[in-house]
Amino acid sequence: MYSPARGLPDAFGKIDFRPGSDQINTNAIKNLKWIAKLGSQSYGNVTVAGGKVFVGTNNEPPRDPRHQGDRSILKCFDEKTGEFLWQLVVPKLASGKVNDWESLGLLASPTVEGDRVYIVTSRCEVMCLDVNGMANGNDGPFKDEAKYVVKDVVLDRGRPTERPAPPIEPGPKDADIIWVYDMMDELGVFPHNASNCSVLIVDDLVYTCTSNGQDWTHTNIPAPNAPSFIAVNKHTGEFAGEDDANIGPHIYHGQWGSPTLAVVNGKKQIVFGGGDGWCYSFDPIPVETPDGPFLKTIWKYDCNPPEYKADKDGRPIKYPAAEGPSEINSTPVFWKNRIYVAIGQDPEHGEGVGHLVCIDATKTGDVTKTATLWSYKGIHRSISTVSIDPESGLLFVGDFSGFVHCLDAETGKLYWTHDMKAHMWGSTFVADGKVYVGDEDGDLVVLAAGKEKRLISETNVGAAVYGTPIVANGTVYIQSNTHLFAFSDPSKTGALKDEPRKVEIKLEQ
Repeated sequence: MYSPARGLPDAFGKIDFRPGSDQINTNAIKNLKWIAKLGSQSYGNVTVAGGKVFVGTNNEPPRDPRHQGDRSILKCFDEKTGEFLWQLVVPKLASGKVNDWESLGLLASPTVEGDRVYIVTSRCEVMCLDVNGMANGNDGPFKDEAKYVVKDVVLDRGRPTERPAPPIEPGPKDADIIWVYDMMDELGVFPHNASNCSVLIVDDLVYTCTSNGQDWTHTNIPAPNAPSFIAVNKHTGEFAGEDDANIGPHIYHGQWGSPTLAVVNGKKQIVFGGGDGWCYSFDPIPVETPDGPFLKTIWKYDCNPPEYKADKDGRPIKYPAAEGPSEINSTPVFWKNRIYVAIGQDPEHGEGVGHLVCIDATKTGDVTKTATLWSYKGIHRSISTVSIDPESGLLFVGDFSGFVHCLDAETGKLYWTHDMKAHMWGSTFVADGKVYVGDEDGDLVVLAAGKEKRLISETNVGAAVYGTPIVANGTVYIQSNTHLFAFSDPSKTGALKDEPRKVEIKLEQ
């Protein structure tokens, strides 16, 4: 959650919607490059690569009239102009909200490598796509795009069931699927409410959380022996290995975290926060065993302090009590042989106690009692990933209660907090001496990335900001529930000086 970029804008003017419409009046907006229309709910962070911008959303309203109803959507735009290029349409699961909550849309952030996009869909699939969509033909072994996008759900004897529907032949504005790995069918996992992971690619493998969790009773784990974390081949989608951590029986609620790569003393580790509140480090190379290929645990760390698990009289504190334990929903961050990660819960559970820890990643085994470099209990429940400014050594992190915390990354010393006065779902992003952050009320705040708190600007974008501001090539991307904004200052970013400045508002026809 850091960029070395310089010359970034820190003021965005005023964003006004025209009365009774989703059209935005751009007259009072500052440093605007372009705006693109999204759906009505947009959670996953923006990804920018190869001149394209990728973002997940839902299908309200449909961009393509052929695709009606509740769908999850991955949209691709041109980086320079905001022109819509293509979209992936993902039908809902027949099981409904227990596995695939209505209207949430595509929650995951895409991962791009070369001419391939990797994404976890709302159907609990790991999917590989062509970055160019169908514009350059139907590539790869998967040729059933026309059937994939039309999986309708009907009631059969009172039960939701998928039925075949007339195929919709893809055109140049549609996604080109290369391969699909269905984790529900192949692994028997049971995603709780939603599937989500920003996959990690290391060498030839794609690493992902399986989203395995509880059922609608919130007391039963239907697939306790299913893996929580797996690797698949990035070229073929073939299964390559699963975790050996036995997380399944201990899942508190669900699992939606994303992994990170740590290179510790020259050796690679894959670090993942589990639905049991433990942070795990796995060897990236699967090991063959009589029971199949496994990703072996290097170390594990319980991020829940003892007092979050039992009261002073020794009585267990039942999840999801405000004073009790939590899982890990954020992405662990690696810096200087250390892992930084916070605990939190499903936002529906509300606010509660949190814990931010700094873990020594050089140890092995159960390192709960030996690897704590520092911990910070002044944070509330958090689903946010920390951002670290390597130039100043400062760490910034938000919590669900709406507070931004600035700490010393080396020592854990608190310098300041800032109250956003609204819940925070996304994370902080630090660049150019600034901290960019958004909240549920739609406020985009820019703070100085220093030891003394200074508010630089505050702008309301007109809808909730559930994702994280992203910086790429001199541009700040802010996605609200309904729109994607691209801001840049052409007087400071040399890459933009020689280009004509054009503002385009992308609206549904």
